[in-house]
Amino acid sequence: MESMQQLNQSQVSEFILLGLTNSQDIQFLLFALFSVIYVATVSGNLLIVVTVFYIPNLYTPMYFLLGNLSFVDMILASFITPKVIVNLVKKQKTISFAGCFTQIFLLHLLGGVEMVLLVSMAYDRYVAICKPLHYMTIMNKKVCVLLVVTSWFLGLLHSGLQIPFVVNLPFCGPNVVDSIFCDLPLVAKLACVHTYIVQIVIVANSGMISLSCFVILLISYSLILLTVRNHSSTGQSKARATLTAHITVVILFFGPCIFIYIWPFSNHSVDKFLAVFYTIVTPILNPIIYTLRNKEMKTAMKTLWGAFLSSREDT
Repeated sequence: MESMQQLNQSQVSEFILLGLTNSQDIQFLLFALFSVIYVATVSGNLLIVVTVFYIPNLYTPMYFLLGNLSFVDMILASFITPKVIVNLVKKQKTISFAGCFTQIFLLHLLGGVEMVLLVSMAYDRYVAICKPLHYMTIMNKKVCVLLVVTSWFLGLLHSGLQIPFVVNLPFCGPNVVDSIFCDLPLVAKLACVHTYIVQIVIVANSGMISLSCFVILLISYSLILLTVRNHSSTGQSKARATLTAHITVVILFFGPCIFIYIWPFSNHSVDKFLAVFYTIVTPILNPIIYTLRNKEMKTAMKTLWGAFLSSREDT
């Protein structure tokens, strides 16, 4: 009882984030680089969201899911990247206890949502290519909304199952996190009790959801590619271009996540690089990949820009 009272009295109120490097020159370069990436990420994903919900030609299941994916990426970038950028120019790279666990909660929530959305997009492409005659019947508006709601529910479930295991642990001494943000396994290791079981739960939860979604996506896209290969035509060449964009996003998103949680703490330098890639670089992939490789999206953006210029001229 006395030991528990001592732990409660010495509760950690903030954590120190070590960041990527101690070199001020490198920190300045990273500050400039991450600032540019962040602005490009938010503006690019916002442009996709506005285009999808403004241009009538894009009122299709695929672009509805893409718009939601861009919205998730925009939020994902906005709650971690600004803090990372600010810490690059601060001597004391600290984050409050509440802020730390808010980061953890949102990271796993949005990560889970994005995984399920990518699976939903793979299902959408499967129906469109393998069952084209029944596409609009199967992928109706209710189904699309249900897929998005399900992704948020599963993301909330994924995050909610892990946070209580760690947030209620006693933190009474060490408060240094060797990362650019509050990563759940690293924070759990700072508790003043043995957390082996908690670490297993974290790795099992995050690792298995990442791996299972990735396997489902591999199977789905394999079936789609076999169908495309057996029906070569002009329409199928468009399908191949769309699939290439989807598969690229899937590999770049799931690769770092699976590596971090299936082989946790194998190499701190590698883990830091993957953490940067997963939280800062990945959210910008959608506006780059889905616009540069998608003629329909580029045409819609030109239409949106034309409408914007016309409205300014009228005023």
